[in-house]
Amino acid sequence: MNFILDIIIIFIIVIIGVFVIIFNTLVMLRNNVRKAWANIDVLLQKRHDLIGRLVETVKGYMQYEKTLLVKITALRTSWSDVQEQDDIQKKMDASNQITNTIKTLFADVENYPNLKADETFMELQKAIIQMEDEIADRREFYNDTVNEYNIKIKIIPYAFFSGMLKYASLPFFQAPEEARKPASSKIS
Repeated sequence: MNFILDIIIIFIIVIIGVFVIIFNTLVMLRNNVRKAWANIDVLLQKRHDLIGRLVETVKGYMQYEKTLLVKITALRTSWSDVQEQDDIQKKMDASNQITNTIKTLFADVENYPNLKADETFMELQKAIIQMEDEIADRREFYNDTVNEYNIKIKIIPYAFFSGMLKYASLPFFQAPEEARKPASSKIS
């Protein structure tokens, strides 16, 4: 009788141990995704601030591009209005729209030689381009982290627990549509 009781106790301990390991792994993966997104969000906020300065710098030069400047301002506002807890996908979409609009702005600058020569503009343009590169690097890390998380919550035995704990698949941070076009059709 003691032998059967010992086996039952060992079995219960093993089950509890497996549950703890799986639970801790899922929590760790979800927190890694949150950390990766927070790193992107910091860069997006820095870019957001740079764009505000950029809009102020180009206002005086680009009198005929008011629509574009209004669009950038509206996109910045929509990005700011989305809270991280609300919907990461909305923030990603807003960020991608901002990226595409900035590319359009930089292309339109070609029509304004005085603006192209403005030192403040050149510094801001360089800083924003560098920021976009950093965002792309962080996007790759975020997507790797999300991929690991999404795979883990779908495989056995994690799938059983992730379902009970309501761990859902998370979205990837896709590159803007403009970035997917062939190089010949991209705006420089």
